[in-house]
Amino acid sequence: MKILVLNCGSSSLKYQLFDMTDESVLAKGLVERIGIQGSRIKHNRASDEPTIRETDIPDHTFAIKLVLEMLLDSKSGVLKSLDELGAVGHRVVHGGEKNDRSVLVDESVIKDIEDCTYLAPLHNPANLMGIRAMESAMPGVPNAAVFDTAFHQTMPPKAYLYGIPYRYYQKDKVRRYSFHGTSHAYVSSRAAVLLGKPAESLRIITCHLGNGSSITAVDRGKSVDSSLGMGTTPGILMGTRCGDVDASVILYLLEREGDPKRVSDIIHKESGLLGISGISSDLRDVQDAALKGDSRAMLASDVLCESVKKYIASYAAVMSGVDAIVFTAGIGENSDYTRREIVRGLEFMGVRIDDSKNDGLRGKEAFINADDSKVKIMVVPTNEELMIARDTMRLAGK
Repeated sequence: MKILVLNCGSSSLKYQLFDMTDESVLAKGLVERIGIQGSRIKHNRASDEPTIRETDIPDHTFAIKLVLEMLLDSKSGVLKSLDELGAVGHRVVHGGEKNDRSVLVDESVIKDIEDCTYLAPLHNPANLMGIRAMESAMPGVPNAAVFDTAFHQTMPPKAYLYGIPYRYYQKDKVRRYSFHGTSHAYVSSRAAVLLGKPAESLRIITCHLGNGSSITAVDRGKSVDSSLGMGTTPGILMGTRCGDVDASVILYLLEREGDPKRVSDIIHKESGLLGISGISSDLRDVQDAALKGDSRAMLASDVLCESVKKYIASYAAVMSGVDAIVFTAGIGENSDYTRREIVRGLEFMGVRIDDSKNDGLRGKEAFINADDSKVKIMVVPTNEELMIARDTMRLAGK
């Protein structure tokens, strides 16, 4: 079966086409600037140079039509007919409490996603546009919704409730949901395979570190706590997001700025690495500046590493121990300096890194712990698209 995976943003659409007989990627691409001047599609067939086509792309329906045309193209395509496409998997950011697993899309699922829009106003509407556009382009082909929040629905109330009046949870479902669930699910299950042990026997801390980041405690295959919350600003320091801050800081900013929209921009778009360093939201730029002696860049890098270290130690306490720490996503997979600084000081927990294994390692599966480390330290590149394809195939096969 061939599965198309779509990840729709408000003005973009990422896609990958899988042949599930061997889980190989046949093609992938990105549609940019949907509804904006200068829109284009960048399409890659496996092992080929990218094909770039610039054209007006007014909406997601047109974007998906363009993707299907590229997949069928005589030169850049990989399909002879759309009949080869067995199903479509959609990344959906928020499923609320009701959706604790991936589901085939029907009108009730559409309503559930719409009902969660207030929890993810920037993401769920775009995800819905992708689903509706694909239903229009290929009626009758199964669509699956794979929710970022689903993996974390195993968190117990003591982990997801906030210390505010309970009525806000009862009425408005104000609680911790967390995100990147598909990534945490993939890397924790893959880590278990590499360790040669069943996931149900392991306590794993997964560190998804990128421009957006989250740390998750995976206890015997289930998420029991995670650093993001009802929204995407809590937890560790991120590219432009603040991470954990005292609620009094938010109240102060509201009083100072007098505009909730302005405060939202501050904590979502102007904080994090960018806010502290004053240089960039990209850790590579920040660490380059730090190497040249920029004190604020050094501080931003230190705050990031310290915030991750704290979560690792606290989640080890939550699970009464830890068997493996796994790094993934852009920073986790590629920054040897950050990995080293995060685990430095955790020797009291039996965590010891081997610098010769860690230094220079980028984007590859590897164990980077010292031989005498009681806790395994691993790098596992994430593959959210493959997880979406697997769930979609499982559902469509039924």
